[in-house]
Amino acid sequence: MDQFAGLTPKQAVEQIAALLGCSPTSAEVASYLDTHDQLSHLREEFLFPKNAELPPSDLSLIDGSKECIYLVGNSLGLQPKMARKYLEEELDKWAKTGVHGHTEGSRPWAWAENNIEELMANVVGAKTEEVALMNGLTVNLHLLMLSFYKPTATRHKILLEDKAFPSDHYAVESQIRLRGFDPEQSMMLLSPRPGEDTLRTEDILEAIEKEGESIAVVMFSGVQYYTGQLFDMAAITEAGQRKGCYVGFDCAHAAGNAELKLHDWGVDFACWCSYKYLNSGAGGLAGAFIHEKHNHTIEPASKL
Repeated sequence: MDQFAGLTPKQAVEQIAALLGCSPTSAEVASYLDTHDQLSHLREEFLFPKNAELPPSDLSLIDGSKECIYLVGNSLGLQPKMARKYLEEELDKWAKTGVHGHTEGSRPWAWAENNIEELMANVVGAKTEEVALMNGLTVNLHLLMLSFYKPTATRHKILLEDKAFPSDHYAVESQIRLRGFDPEQSMMLLSPRPGEDTLRTEDILEAIEKEGESIAVVMFSGVQYYTGQLFDMAAITEAGQRKGCYVGFDCAHAAGNAELKLHDWGVDFACWCSYKYLNSGAGGLAGAFIHEKHNHTIEPASKL
């Protein structure tokens, strides 16, 4: 697959289809990608539920002894085979050392996030010191908005896509009301053109150029959960900041799913969870990013 390095997914699929002499939507393309998948061996590191072990279904239509085809990695990934081993090690340490487990052992609980901050920074294209692992996705979004959303009488709008993840809508509405503004006036929702399902980048940039001086924060998804659209985060960031806006992203469906360069793109802030494409499992820590250019310039949320 090295010959397709540097291409967008769409370009790669189109080139493979041309190579095979078939449609880009043909099963032949999927079969080719499976055959040449250099990461396919990692499948053996995960546990797949058997069809018969899943909630009631018509087993007359399927073979209950076979592993299911798992397509909900956007909500909770498959359990890694090593998860049980690691959990048992920590339970054993708890049983034998009690409170000392906070500071002793190979994975002291008090500094658990230190083991993965650098790994997480690499996933989102950030410096380690720009990333914090804590809380849940929406909690982190609220904390970031408390610091970055500083509305004034003339610059009070928050721009986001019309079908942003529902909890993002609720968080944005809450932040607007908290600052004494009306979501009907301050929540600027951007919809695709009639008959289209995704937002055109030029329409996003045009809206920022036209309304930018009244927009305090541009807050988009990295990958739109409803359509799967990967937004041009670099272009949106540049356009928003050129008009004096802070620009942030909810990367819940982008982290671990698309190449991110939050630091290089100059994104002001971002947040994400880790139980979707990062496969952390239930209760996994969420992530937050603040660009190093904001060191000591954003008032901590605890002081607001």
